Amino acid sequence: MPEDADVVDLPGVTLLPGLVDTHVHLAFDASPDPIGALATRDAAETFAAMCVAARRAARAGVTTLRDLGDVDYLALGVRAAARADWTLPDVLAAGVPITTPGGHCHVLGGAASGVEGVRAAVRERHERGVDVVKVMASGGNMTAGSRPEAPQFTAEELRALVDEAHRLGLPVTAHAHGTAAIVDSVASGVDSLEHASFMTADAVDDIPHGLLDEIQRRGVALSLTLGLKPVEGFAMPPEMASRRPKLIANATAMRASGARIVVGTDAGIAPIKPHDVLPTALVHLAQIGMSPAEALHAITGRAAEVLGLGDRKGKILPGYDADILAVDGDPLRDPAAIHRIRAVYVRGAALTAPAIRP
Repeated sequence: MPEDADVVDLPGVTLLPGLVDTHVHLAFDASPDPIGALATRDAAETFAAMCVAARRAARAGVTTLRDLGDVDYLALGVRAAARADWTLPDVLAAGVPITTPGGHCHVLGGAASGVEGVRAAVRERHERGVDVVKVMASGGNMTAGSRPEAPQFTAEELRALVDEAHRLGLPVTAHAHGTAAIVDSVASGVDSLEHASFMTADAVDDIPHGLLDEIQRRGVALSLTLGLKPVEGFAMPPEMASRRPKLIANATAMRASGARIVVGTDAGIAPIKPHDVLPTALVHLAQIGMSPAEALHAITGRAAEVLGLGDRKGKILPGYDADILAVDGDPLRDPAAIHRIRAVYVRGAALTAPAIRP
């Protein structure tokens, strides 16, 4: 230890690597109508709100997050601000997601169609400096007229999109609810799947035979939408609640297959999904068969690896970023300890003020 180092007294704590959320939306305000709320703010107001959301995540120990859908590419600005502001977590940004005309989240401005159209959309994002390409391979729940179970792009369009992104050195993650969109996304060569819920119009499909083997063979990461904070007066929609047992069963099969599972909370999309929601996902990871150690790895080291940051995030080691979460107790014995935060360090700077001994 350097002679001039400060010694911090934190008796009884467990030190963890900073947490990593692989799917958030900083531009969404976790209100009942986040898209409507977004429409009422100008770019400056939205950027300020995104920084507030990012700081909320950091105070919960989320020191790295991946924003998978903003407006006006404002998440790139938050990413840049974090380089000089230790109160902000590190941000990876997709910018505006690629969707179809009138498709899921088209109000964010990322519509494209046809092979040449999706290739051009990828090139635009590369020129703007995004870290990852987000494609809405299926419809979603937040857009009027959109059907989550329905594919939005053809298999040929998805292959062209992934080919162009990989040619430019960018990973691709696919929002994919319905089975056809999931199958096509895997075949196209995407690097990760968001949600992977296998939703139908009113239920949840079985996972097609052999698909999990193919996902594992290709190394596709599964960014599962877990974690929620109960909010009085706001319940999960009945159609989602009825699907939950099958969603858990499918996720349990995914975990048993050996697939790389991480957690992308979708923070920001609803009151039960605030930007500090990630620690609540440990309970859901346990429900699909993960041990406490495996669950913690899913939201630290493995998540960092999936984001391409495994050489400096997700571990407490010399040479790694000093992203550290100190919790009261042992989360391997008591998973609830993840909520008893004593200190958070972002790139070595303390967000809290623990006692320092010279």
